[in-house]
Formats: sequence, C-alpha cells, structure tokens
Amino acid sequence: MIAMLFATIAFSMDAMLPALPEIAAELAPDMAQRAPLILTAFFLGMGIGTFVAGPLSDAYGRRTVVFVGLAIYIISAAVAWYSSTLEIMLIARIFQGLGASGPRVVSAAIIRDLFVGREMARIISFVMLVFTLVPVLAPAIGALIISVSGWRGIFLAFIIFAVTIAGWMAIRLPETLPVERRRPLRLRLMWVAVVEIFSHPTVRISILVQTLAMSMLIITLMLVQPIYSQVFDRSTSFPFWFGGIALVAGSASIINALLVVRYGMRRLVTITLGAQILLSGAMLMFSLASLTEPYGFVAFVVWQTCLFFQAGLTLGNLNAIAMEPMGHIAGMAASVTGAFSTVIAALVVVPISALFDGTTTPLVMSVLFMAAVGFALMLQMGRVEAQQTSNAA
Repeated sequence: MIAMLFATIAFSMDAMLPALPEIAAELAPDMAQRAPLILTAFFLGMGIGTFVAGPLSDAYGRRTVVFVGLAIYIISAAVAWYSSTLEIMLIARIFQGLGASGPRVVSAAIIRDLFVGREMARIISFVMLVFTLVPVLAPAIGALIISVSGWRGIFLAFIIFAVTIAGWMAIRLPETLPVERRRPLRLRLMWVAVVEIFSHPTVRISILVQTLAMSMLIITLMLVQPIYSQVFDRSTSFPFWFGGIALVAGSASIINALLVVRYGMRRLVTITLGAQILLSGAMLMFSLASLTEPYGFVAFVVWQTCLFFQAGLTLGNLNAIAMEPMGHIAGMAASVTGAFSTVIAALVVVPISALFDGTTTPLVMSVLFMAAVGFALMLQMGRVEAQQTSNAA
C-alpha cells in the first residue's frame, strides 16, 4: 500500500510520455513543442505541494492529508481528461501534481510512524523496489491504454489508480499519528526554519546542486520522447527502450549504498557530476558530428542511461547532505529542500525545452552546462567544509 502511495508520482509522469504526440496533435497542433509542458506543470504542482504536505500531516493527521491529496488528484485528472485546450490541461496537471504530493510525502511519514530501525529499513527497501519497477512498466502501460482508448484513457487510469489506493487505505490503514503527538501549524516557526535552512552554507549549496540534478532529470524526461520520435524515428519502440533503461538505471540505488560508505556523500556526488561532464561532452561531439544510424542512437541510449543512473547517485545523497545539519527540524527541512529544488527545476527547464530543434544538441548542451555548474558548487562545498573543520580545530 505504501509502495503504491510512493509510486503515484512516477506513474503520473512516465505513463504520460507515450501520449505526448497525440495530445499535441489534438490540443496544440500548431505548437507541438509545448506538449512536454504537461510534465513540467505536474512537477511544479508537486513541488508546491511538497512544501505544505509534511507540516499539514503533522498538524491534522496522515490520513486526512492523503485523502485530501487523492481527492485533488482525482478531480484534476477528470478535468484533464475533459480538457479541450492545452492551457486547461496544464492547469489541471499543476493541481494533479499538488494532489499527488500528499500521498508521496506522507507515505514516508507513515513508515516512520509505524516502524523503527531494521524493520523500517526493510519496509523502505520493499517500497523502493516497487518504486523502481513503476518507471519500467508505466510507459508500456501508457502505450497500451492509448492503443485501446486514446490519450484520454490514461487519465481514466489515473483516476482508477487513485480510487483504488484510497479505498485500500480507508479499509486497511488506521491513523498512524495520534492526536497527542500532533504539532500545530505555526507559520512563524516555519519561516524561522526556512531562514535557518538557507543560512547554512553546506545546506544551501546542497539544495542548489539538487536543483540542478533535478533540472537535468526533468528536461530529459520532457525531451526524450520527442527525440526518440523525431530524431531517431523510434516512437513505436520508445516505451520498451525507456523501460529497459529505467531498469538498468534502477540499480544505481544499490550501487550507491555500496559506494557511499567508502567515498562519502559529497565526494560521490562530485565524482558523479564530473563523470557526467565527460559523458555529456562526448555526447555533444557525437551530436554535432551527426553520427549516422545506428551509432547516433546507440550513443544517445548510453548517455540517457548514464544520466538516469546519475540521478540515483546524486539526488538521495544531496538530500542527505542537506538533512544532516537539520536534524532538529528534519520534517520542515525535508519539505523545504524538496519543494525548492522541484519548483525551481520545473521553472528552469521551461525555456530550455523551447530550444528543441529536432536534434539532441540542446538537451545535451543544457545537461553539460548544469553538470559543470553543479560540479563547481560541489568543489565549493568541499572548501566550505574544510574551512569549518579548520575553524573547529
């Protein structure tokens, strides 16, 4: 059940990818390049919701926030299903992301309410296993739904998915946060926590790099379907390529668990971003050289796999770096870091997506630039930590 709550975000994003060409053809035939904004709008709503979902669940209980979030999600999916213009679709997707943030954020709090220690780790491992499988299957499921009922059928699938989760939770999961353990929602204390978070140099740098890493992931998700379709003429096989890449990249969390003990979070993120600079630099040369098939496609698949793999080696570690000095306000810190990185990333990628010109060059150049900036910021973080150690000595 928790795994399904956790997977709401991935299903709502990845199942949409095969539908983008049909949605563009029907709702924006003259501006097909705007169709990927459907993904950005969802991320924007999710980021806004991430900021408030955690504190609201601490004040009013886990079940209340999850049910309200699912209700918003269902209503928004219905509006998107009925939409006749892209503008209405984008507004509906913002609210759908807002609703999905409730189940996504609160699911982690529910696990912490019910389990501790090794048992909590066991549950989280199972949840992450299911979460990894969703991106593998979602594009193929979306393509199957489209073949039967068109793109609007995907939003009906979202409604059925959310109704199923809500019913399952209503029957099987009691409230996990008793009234006596709830904390009132105090805006002044929230603002003080936000100021403290962004005043800490290591936390601030970590949030900025997390924003860049999230931007790289979002812009790739926005442009990957058009690239497969328009650049490489593989729209039919796209769901299967995407699923295979997601399956391979999903192993990053396992590898990260093995490497982070040896190298540490900051060093591992720095190494990963450095590797991404080299890979993206090589891919940019391949793109500018206009490699003939199948070499250009193979190079892009390898690069895309490495980029998704990078997300598994950076996002979790960057979040942990930001959370480490904020243990006394962990819940608020989690909400602030997640909301800021997601919202800013969603806004950053909008102008980048407009640069798509039927080649892979704009995507690769943007990822190369963001990886370079992130790498420089991680080096700065190392200097800040060294200075703090020197002052403490």
